[in-house]
Amino acid sequence: MLPRAIALARTALVTALLVAAALPASASPNIPPELSFPQEISETEFHSSFGHARSGGRRHQGNDLMAPKMTEVYAVADGVIEIIRTSRLGGRYLGIDHGSGWESYYMHLNNDYPGTDGGGADWAYTIAPGLEEGSEVKAGQLIAWVGDSGNAEWTGPHTHFELHYNGRAINPYPHLVAAMERDAAEQALQRQLETTTMRQSLLAQLPHPVR
Repeated sequence: MLPRAIALARTALVTALLVAAALPASASPNIPPELSFPQEISETEFHSSFGHARSGGRRHQGNDLMAPKMTEVYAVADGVIEIIRTSRLGGRYLGIDHGSGWESYYMHLNNDYPGTDGGGADWAYTIAPGLEEGSEVKAGQLIAWVGDSGNAEWTGPHTHFELHYNGRAINPYPHLVAAMERDAAEQALQRQLETTTMRQSLLAQLPHPVR
């Protein structure tokens, strides 16, 4: 029985390798090694909701990053802004082409003047200054502000974030979690360095003890 089991296992392995080799490149995307978290971490809450049912038979194509209005939204990676538009469901949104088939989208961006909820605000309250279609951006750069435009008016302010590979949405949740943990660790290290530098500066200003 053992030789037969080994033979069956070998056959299954060969079959799996042949199937994997036959899959198109888009079926096993080269996941970007590092993304920056797309919002201010201290203000954001989110959970896995990719693929969840939505009205009209739709499926959720991203993750909702809940945060107060005008919370900063950042580019997740270097790229070029390919689209700044508005739509009935997505409201005001922005898309970035990161190259090699990768794109990210940020929807429901702010469309209100401060202290109001009527929409129609100038786009200066939506997109960061100086940015337009064709602008190059860097990972972690401020690109926009959280809002409730489109159909987010009834769900609370948030950014609907999507990550696409070769034109198809993929589940961004594990990459968002990794980015949040990585950025939080870097921020903690930066605060520690700033505290150490401040302490050393204060100690340097103290009078030396008389010997």
